[in-house]
Amino acid sequence: MATRSSRTKGPGTPRRAVGTSRRPAPSALPAIDKARLRGLIEEAIVDAYGESEQRVGFLTMMQDHLEIPFETEVLGVPVQVIGIDLDDTEEIVATCKRDARVQRIQVLDLPLPRPPPGGFEWIEAYRLFRRGDW
Repeated sequence: MATRSSRTKGPGTPRRAVGTSRRPAPSALPAIDKARLRGLIEEAIVDAYGESEQRVGFLTMMQDHLEIPFETEVLGVPVQVIGIDLDDTEEIVATCKRDARVQRIQVLDLPLPRPPPGGFEWIEAYRLFRRGDW
């Protein structure tokens, strides 16, 4: 059981347990206006017919605009994202490398680092597109 600090604070001010500190919350990804994401979605799929071509449109935009390589963590392990491509099921995947090991992770599941790499908004636009609420 944590003990309370014996330090007196002003009226109505809660006391913290000894040994606790106020840490800033981890920084979130920079906010992107939903209208901006909609514009990116429209740009990616402008000439696409069907899901396959839409996916290729997003892949092209990520390959053209995402600053690769970048580092992130997957399951608490630091990895370097060295590429973006389609897998055998035509899902957009990030190729992640750590030492000699390489693994592909769906972009939808890829945790982005803070601060994110340049061009990360294309991943966010793709996520919004796939959720279908744009």
